[in-house]
Amino acid sequence: MCGFVGFYSKDVKDENVIKEMNNQIIHRGPDSDGYYFDNGINFGFRRLSIIDLNEGSQPILNENNDVAIIFNGEIYNYQEIKDDLLEKGYKFKTNTDTEVILHGYEEYGEEGILSKLRGMFAFAIWDSKKEKLFGARDHFGIKPYYYTMIDEDFVFGSEVKSFLKYPKFKKEVNEKALKHYLVFQYNPLEETFFKGVNKLRPGHYYIFENGKLEIKSYYNLTLDYKEMTFDEAVSKIEKEVEESVKYHKISDVEVGSFLSGGVDSSYVVATAMPNKTFSVGFDNKGFDETVYAKELSDKLGIENFSKIITPDEFFDGINKVQYYSDEPHANLSSVALYFLSKLASEQVKVVLSGEGADELFAGYNEYAEALPQRIYKKLPFSLRNKLYNKYKDKKHFSGKSIIMKYGRKVEDRYIGPAEIMSDEQANLLLKEKYQNSETSRDLTKKYYDEVKDMDDVSKRLYLDMKMWIVDDILLKADKMTMANSIELRVPLLDKKMWELARTIPVRHKVHNEITKYAFRKAALNKLPEDWAKRRKLGFVVPFVLWIKEEEYYNIVKETFNKDFVGEFFDVEKINSLLDDHFNNKNNNGRKIYTIYTFLKWYEQYFI
Repeated sequence: MCGFVGFYSKDVKDENVIKEMNNQIIHRGPDSDGYYFDNGINFGFRRLSIIDLNEGSQPILNENNDVAIIFNGEIYNYQEIKDDLLEKGYKFKTNTDTEVILHGYEEYGEEGILSKLRGMFAFAIWDSKKEKLFGARDHFGIKPYYYTMIDEDFVFGSEVKSFLKYPKFKKEVNEKALKHYLVFQYNPLEETFFKGVNKLRPGHYYIFENGKLEIKSYYNLTLDYKEMTFDEAVSKIEKEVEESVKYHKISDVEVGSFLSGGVDSSYVVATAMPNKTFSVGFDNKGFDETVYAKELSDKLGIENFSKIITPDEFFDGINKVQYYSDEPHANLSSVALYFLSKLASEQVKVVLSGEGADELFAGYNEYAEALPQRIYKKLPFSLRNKLYNKYKDKKHFSGKSIIMKYGRKVEDRYIGPAEIMSDEQANLLLKEKYQNSETSRDLTKKYYDEVKDMDDVSKRLYLDMKMWIVDDILLKADKMTMANSIELRVPLLDKKMWELARTIPVRHKVHNEITKYAFRKAALNKLPEDWAKRRKLGFVVPFVLWIKEEEYYNIVKETFNKDFVGEFFDVEKINSLLDDHFNNKNNNGRKIYTIYTFLKWYEQYFI
């Protein structure tokens, strides 16, 4: 687990450039660094030693020293691929998965090696014979990958902050991103908040050759339901979780696990049985799951380490989160995850987590339907839509949420588990320069079109796998753990897990009010009933309560009124949002946090 930077340039020849870029990501690999230079190619690498502690330093070259690789991630089936390569006569000088990718490229080619990999990865391979650069990102986007073209130069790496040290890089805010950020709580665009810098999408690779960049897809997520009984689905989930956890435990250092009160991390812990678990919470009623984590750890005979995060620590942590995230990030749980990672880093180098189960097995509460919802849904859509239009602008009343939910098609109302504000509301808060007419529905449409003939739950699942999990869940998971120099592994978001999940019929994933129906049943064989059946909570954070206290209201107020804020926002309007929340007129907490985190990010990178 590591991080890397690199560039191709015919005229930037100072070796100190790549070293300065590499120093920007030292947190991703404090154990060692490494460099490679060849005919315009500059590689920099930071290592967090996990496998082959003595001989695994990168970059790694082949026997002829004409092919080099830098790699971030873990390949869990590398030993099987290595056995095939050994049979074919390849020699290995390390016991790393990195060298397996290198020789795999030589033997199988670009798409050939990618088809064999099971794991999380981002890598770059320079083939000096062909003067060709080949890079790829894993199937789901577990590991980050950024790139930019500056004139004829190609710059790439694990984090955007390294690009700031490239002499030709011009730091500018991408005007198109801000409005979408206010709506989604993350940047859903392929282009980042730094103008000209893009994300390599999951399941994609690139070839940079003769000054030209070509990006191709090698893996596309598709849903392909197979007929199976509920018991068959449960049995298959049990088997696959067991195998995936076994693979994800492969390490030459100790592996711990994050643990909340929910079923996902609890199932992973009960299967992996690590020596240590880690949990955080808040000293507010309803915001502390550490008691559940401690109770389960005690039942399983595992040592649990926990921390209560204070409001002062949380507000201080926001600055760190915005810096390490590269782009503004408004998922409240990111700060909690930062402190959780910091806690774990005092004990271990590798942790397991439960990310992925909600998206693969339909875990979000939005997917479930209580009895009144199911009854209302039987009304003709034309009638439901008419009632929606009649009552959408009315004050809240009992039953309005059902009318709002089912009065529109899922394509018109669902953009993911978080919708902070509407496009119209966002534009009203923004200065004209940062407004735009592209809507959230414009961004989601291409994914909905790919599953247009499927049921509503499937449409939501597909959208969340394409957008939410990539640019929110997995981004914060990688950035917050690597900020604290530890490796996060997600056994429930695995190639084999997905190949199973995509075949399980929706009726086994959601049963009326029960989300992750088959998954919970599978977990029952490892967990007490209370844990397997516990309703999805998410990582709840009491920010909305804190900013009703004068001390923390003033902290936000001060930021909202700094000189630079008027460049982006109507200052009077965002202050009204804050004041109305403070005075209990409206619950604007999530809107305030999303605006506030953008401003703190801007301070980190531009002030």
